[in-house]
Amino acid sequence: MPHCIIEHSSTLVAADLLAAVYQGAVKSQLFDHKDIKSRAMAYEQHHSGDGITSFVHVAVKILSGRDIEQKNQLSNAVLQELVALNFSDTSLTVEILDIEKASYAKSIV
Repeated sequence: MPHCIIEHSSTLVAADLLAAVYQGAVKSQLFDHKDIKSRAMAYEQHHSGDGITSFVHVAVKILSGRDIEQKNQLSNAVLQELVALNFSDTSLTVEILDIEKASYAKSIV
């Protein structure tokens, strides 16, 4: 845990985004580095009504039980790493989502 799902404009380099999100999750100090899972999905077609040409949206799914301060710490740490990539005309957003422990299932086969 966590699962970091990055949606982004296809004009941006996924490897850079994956590295930034990973670093942000590590810097939050909420997770062991080996437990951070990330994936990226590029969008060829997207529209933003405000004239911004690119976007990055990160959904970080974590097991329930973290308080709002910890979630804020995580979202800000990830956002800071994305900001450090120095994009222009790019919307950067991060949201933290709870996964209910009672219904989460996992198996490594």
